[in-house]
Amino acid sequence: MAPEQRRQALLAGLAVILAGIAIWLWNGTAPTTAESQAASNVRNPARAKQGAPALAAPVVRLDTLESPKPEPGSADRNPFRFKPKAAPPPPPPPIAPPRPVVPPPTTPTAGGMPPITLKFIGIIEMSEQKRRVAMLNDGKGVSIYGEEGDVIEGRYKILKIGLESIEMAYLDGRGRQTIRLSGQ
Repeated sequence: MAPEQRRQALLAGLAVILAGIAIWLWNGTAPTTAESQAASNVRNPARAKQGAPALAAPVVRLDTLESPKPEPGSADRNPFRFKPKAAPPPPPPPIAPPRPVVPPPTTPTAGGMPPITLKFIGIIEMSEQKRRVAMLNDGKGVSIYGEEGDVIEGRYKILKIGLESIEMAYLDGRGRQTIRLSGQ
């Protein structure tokens, strides 16, 4: 079959389907008003014998249509006058940026070394192994853990871990410092 003949057959089939749908819709719709019901009764006498449901007429009160209408009152409404726009709310106060964490000034101690700026924040005791681990903070949010004799940050050594303090020194043994649990 040639493409032209196939297209014509397809269009003919589509026309038959559309005609069938139109006939089905034309006969299948239900009448919605009393006039269309009466017209369908004339076309279909068997349906007229069944009896159509009684339709009640709507109530119309003609006396309200003839009553005097209220007079318009005095109003300050003018559709051609516009109110000015309201002022925008004041802007919220500016939020101050957070202050950077500044380590304490590095003043040389008695040994000529700057103080150790780590803070001692707690102790972890492992009673089964009889070990104590010190928890330190560098002031930038980094937590550091170490036992006695461990090297911290490659420049400090933990000498002794007590109950409320820790003793640290530089790797060469100079600048020995006691840091209390309060972080001072």
